[in-house]
Amino acid sequence: ATNQLITPKQSRSVWFTDKNDDIALSIRHRGDRVFREKSPYQTVEIFDTFAYGKMLTIDNMVMCSEKDENAYHEMIIHVPMLVNPGFKDVLVIGGGDGGSVREILKHEQVESITMVEIDEAVVRASREYLPSLSSGLDDPKLKLIIGDGIEFVRQAADESYDLIVVDSSDPVGPSEGLFSQAFYQDVHRCLRPGGVMTAQSESPRFNQRAFVDLNHCLKDTFGRDRVHCYLVFIPTYPTG
Repeated sequence: ATNQLITPKQSRSVWFTDKNDDIALSIRHRGDRVFREKSPYQTVEIFDTFAYGKMLTIDNMVMCSEKDENAYHEMIIHVPMLVNPGFKDVLVIGGGDGGSVREILKHEQVESITMVEIDEAVVRASREYLPSLSSGLDDPKLKLIIGDGIEFVRQAADESYDLIVVDSSDPVGPSEGLFSQAFYQDVHRCLRPGGVMTAQSESPRFNQRAFVDLNHCLKDTFGRDRVHCYLVFIPTYPTG
């Protein structure tokens, strides 16, 4: 019998690593980046991974992947939406990948969604390479603003939204101000009576200090008994 050469499934072993000084998570991908752009704010990249499909990263941190983003976006949207099924006007700060808007649109009573994303490159990358996330970005209910969410809420009218979603990246770079008392005081002022705010607040294990600080900040702003923490498992974030 002749020896047949068996071609390895994938000869390249290339890994993306999301890490801090003590903990790392590595995800294997197919090699060259699908998208890479250094915007005025941050480096936006998309990798084609073996286990999780296309994966969006910002400044070497995982934002979302095709295979597990639904857990994140369903939890950040449906939990607050179900508090009051009558919510009509929604504001999303960040969320340029479109996943949050896609989930909000499943609630047909919503009349208007305003999304303020600072980085046009995130929206463009998602439109082109993450269609399962960005599918709602052309919906007529959506007003998409490329701009600074912190400045936007500072200038927004009192009691103008039923739900405010802070779908931000980690508290570095342009997102740093989204983890501040002044920002959440503005968010509080923009909410209607009975309105709800929900925020991505980091991992209690991987980014404990930011998690604890934001918790205290929200309790100081909204009142201790009005702030509730809930967790969701995302395999592509360090510590899950």
